Formats: sequence, structure tokens, C-alpha cells
Amino acid sequence: MTAHFRRTLLDRATQPYRSAGSFAWHFARGKLKGDPVFFGLLELGLIPDAERLIDLGCGQGLLASWLLEARALHESGHWPAHWPAAPKVKDIWGLELMPKDVERARTALGDRARFAQGDICTADFGRTDVAVILDVLHYISYEAQEDVLRRIRAALPAGGTFITRIGDAAGGLPFSYSNWVDRTVFFLRGHRLDRIYCRTQKEWLDVLQRNGFAAEPLPMHKGTPFCNVMLVAKAV
Repeated sequence: MTAHFRRTLLDRATQPYRSAGSFAWHFARGKLKGDPVFFGLLELGLIPDAERLIDLGCGQGLLASWLLEARALHESGHWPAHWPAAPKVKDIWGLELMPKDVERARTALGDRARFAQGDICTADFGRTDVAVILDVLHYISYEAQEDVLRRIRAALPAGGTFITRIGDAAGGLPFSYSNWVDRTVFFLRGHRLDRIYCRTQKEWLDVLQRNGFAAEPLPMHKGTPFCNVMLVAKAV
């Protein structure tokens, strides 16, 4: 059941990107299949039901497509019995800096989710129940990181969920390798990356605590050579 389910979810979540072009579909297929974070979010039940979820640095909207198709499969009865229920999210809002990614997200998902072009360092987050940032915070300065975290906390109610994945700067060779891959991908996509702003896992936990969160770390690099950690936080 689980292997068939995984293939089915992957097919359904990537299918909308065919309308956004060959690059969009191939990227979606490779990312959703190869990155353990997407199945991990579902298998571990990390995202609760919510009226609103914001995905900051959403790229071409892969998380939105993933969650929408997961919920549809759950409601149709096609869901692994040993997994937590797929999250029911009424409104998904994605914010992305790169205009082409926003265009791909809108083309693929239409009005099933909302996407805006903007900078997480300046955008208004509004109010939300869940906030997600995957592999983005290290692209902005240390001061900007803390400001973003403060504004996310202000957008959440007490007990609201914030999920982010970071690289652990104390991770040795796997961390160095992940940084090299990061820079290479940015270069191949035509972007310039002068510096990245990394922290150790302990430093990230300390930053979250002083900005109003209680967080727990979970390894999130299964099947990859990287040193990635998911930080699952609650607003306090």
C-alpha cells in the first residue's frame, strides 16, 4: 500500500506542473521524489489542520500542491492506515521572490492556492495558523533572520505552528557538501549567491527561543548526503 500510495501522491502532485512547462514539471518531479521533507511532513504529522498556512520562499508552490493532493487522497480513503491524517488547510498562501517561480505556481495550481511575488524580509504576513520556511533562512542576513522570525511569531496565535528546515553548521562534511550544492544550483538557475548565513542547530534553537518559540529538532535528510534538520516550533 505505502509504495503504491507514494507513487500515486507523487504523480498527482506533479501533474499540474505539466501546464507550466517542461522545466516546471521535471523540477517538481525531481524535488518531490528526491527530497525527504515532503513525505516526512505527512508521515510524521507535522502540519496540523489550519484555516491558513503561509509558505515563505515557496518556489513554484510545490508544498501547496503536495498538501492539496494529500488531503484529496485522504478524503477519498486512499491513505496509509498507519499515517496521521493529512492536514486540512483551508487557505494556502505562498510568497516567493523569483517572479518566474510565482508564474509557474499560478499556472499550475490556479485558484487552488494563492501566490504572491515578494520578499520575506519586507512582506506583510498577516495572520496565520501555520508558517513554513524550507531551506530559505540562510540566504538572508543574521539580523534579517531574527526580524523574519519576530514577524512570523506576531502573525501566529499562541500555540501556532512554525516549521523550518535548516542546515546544521556543526555538521562537518555533509554540511559543506550541501552548501556546495546550494551554490551550484543557484548558479545554474542564473542567480547570484554571494554569501550564506548559517548557524549550528543549537544556535538556531536559541534564536527561535528568544523570538518567542519552543522548538524541537528532527533529522530531515534521509536518503541524502546532506545534514538537514527540521525545526518544529510552537509559538509561546
